[in-house]
Amino acid sequence: MKNLFLSCFAMLAIFALCRCTSDSIPGQGGDAMSKFTSDANFIKAHEVPQAIDYQGRGTMLELRTPDGGTTKAYVIKAEPRTTKYLFVIHEWWGLNDQIKQEADRLADNLSGVTVVALDLYDGKMTANPEEAGKLMGSVSQERREAIVKAALAFAGKDGEVATIGWCFGGGWSLRSSILAAERGVGCVMYYGMPVEKAEELAPLNCEVLGIFANQDKWINQEAIGKFEALAKATGKKVENHWFEADHAFANPTSPRYNDAAAQAANKLAVEFLKRKLGI
Repeated sequence: MKNLFLSCFAMLAIFALCRCTSDSIPGQGGDAMSKFTSDANFIKAHEVPQAIDYQGRGTMLELRTPDGGTTKAYVIKAEPRTTKYLFVIHEWWGLNDQIKQEADRLADNLSGVTVVALDLYDGKMTANPEEAGKLMGSVSQERREAIVKAALAFAGKDGEVATIGWCFGGGWSLRSSILAAERGVGCVMYYGMPVEKAEELAPLNCEVLGIFANQDKWINQEAIGKFEALAKATGKKVENHWFEADHAFANPTSPRYNDAAAQAANKLAVEFLKRKLGI
C-alpha cells in the first residue's frame, strides 16, 4: 500500500512538473509568436537594426501593475486631458528609440489622443537577434498581461483604447485589445501572430486592421487565413491588407524596410485609428 501511495505521488509530481514546464515553454502558452524563439531561420530573418539616437518628446512614467510590481511606459499626453488612448507595442527588440519615434509620429497624426508605448520586457532591450528571441520568450504571459492592465488602469474606466504594434508587438496589440474588452475601439496588427483559440478571441470588442507581407514566411497567408476563419466563427470583424514586401517592412531601421509599402500601410493605420477613435 505504501509503495502504491509513493508511486501515485510520484506520478502526480511528474504531471505537475510537466504541466508547469509546458506552460512556460515559449509558444505553449498564450503567446503564439513565442514559438519562433527556437527557429534559427526566423532569428536570421531579423537582421541587426540600424542604431538611432532619438530624443523623444514623451515622458517615461512609472505605473503600478496588478501583480504588485511596477512598469514604465513612454507617454505623450494629449492636451487638454482626454479619454482617448493609443497603446503602442514594441517589436521583439524592446522599447527602443525607434518605437519611441513611432509613438511620437502617431501622436503627431492623432490630435487629442494620449499615446502610451508599453514596455513588455521590463526595461530590457537589444539589437542582437538571438538575444531578442530570448527576451521574447523570457517574460511570462501573466507578467505581460499585468503590464497591459497597468496601462488600462492609467487610461481609466472611461478610456477609449486603440492599440497598434509590430511583429511581437503586433500579436500583443491584439492581446491588449482583447484585455481592453468593452473599452477597446480599434486594433492595428502589423505582421504579428494572432491568437489561435475561440475562447481567447471572445472578449474582443473592436475591429482589427491587419497589415501583412506576402513574402513573410512565418506570419503568412496560411496562418492569417486560420485567424480569418476564427474571426468569422466568433463574429469578430477583421480587415486584412497584404503588401508585396517582407517581414519588418515597416521598420525604417530594418534592412527589410520598404518605404512605399510602409507609407501605404501607415496611412491605412492612421486613417483606421482616426475613425475608430472618433477624431
